[in-house]
Amino acid sequence: MSTRIARAAVWVLLPAEAALLVCAVAGVRIPGAVLVGAGALVMTVLAGEAVVVWRLYAAGRRTGVGRRDAARKALHTLVPVVARRLVVHEVRALHSLGLWVLRRRHQVPDDARAVAYTGPQTAMMYGLLFVSFIETTLLALVIPWPLVHAVLLVVDVYGVVLLLALHAGCVVRPHVVGPDGSLRLRYGALFDLRGAGLRHRHRPGRAALPARRAGATERGRGARPRGGQPDHGDGGTDGTGGVRAATRCAGLRPHAPVSRRRPA
Repeated sequence: MSTRIARAAVWVLLPAEAALLVCAVAGVRIPGAVLVGAGALVMTVLAGEAVVVWRLYAAGRRTGVGRRDAARKALHTLVPVVARRLVVHEVRALHSLGLWVLRRRHQVPDDARAVAYTGPQTAMMYGLLFVSFIETTLLALVIPWPLVHAVLLVVDVYGVVLLLALHAGCVVRPHVVGPDGSLRLRYGALFDLRGAGLRHRHRPGRAALPARRAGATERGRGARPRGGQPDHGDGGTDGTGGVRAATRCAGLRPHAPVSRRRPA
């Protein structure tokens, strides 16, 4: 079985299983032969997928690649990019939820400075959680069919957990300013950018930023730059205040010239 046939078999199998699920939820009586055939089809597709993965893995090993790299390359060849990204994001989000429960942060060294950005979105996230709980409760009271109620209950509970995991990812993955002046910008498990071309900015006649002022800058004091727009350290209303606070906290600027208007 080739890689193209394996992918096509998966895309055919998923709609067929969804159609059987819809028929079962709607109360349609499915013949036993159809159920047996569907089970045999699933087992055949899974066996074919395993054979394709093993062939890709063996081909990678014959080229001298390590076991982990060969397995990763085989999965990357067989699994579509969108599916891989969805799975990786959900795994990272659930991992962030576990870190949040344990009150830990993700890859924040002891000598680095973390800059939070979850302030403006916290109320919205908890509001969505409250609405999700209300929806789950109302659907449990309204839907009379046990099977439909069970399926929707699983979907609603998983949706609540995933929404909480998204917010937890933003809490445990703050912006990080390293002791060497490096800057790492993140947004939960969705975005992670490491700044490699950053250096300290030294102004003539001025000492380094004291720790007390740096802490106050990190928390954000509502500094108002030219233009009248407040600059909040916890993320700001425009979603970039956390980045500005992290940059101010380290006193950084990129090597490339940046056009910036300065007050007279």
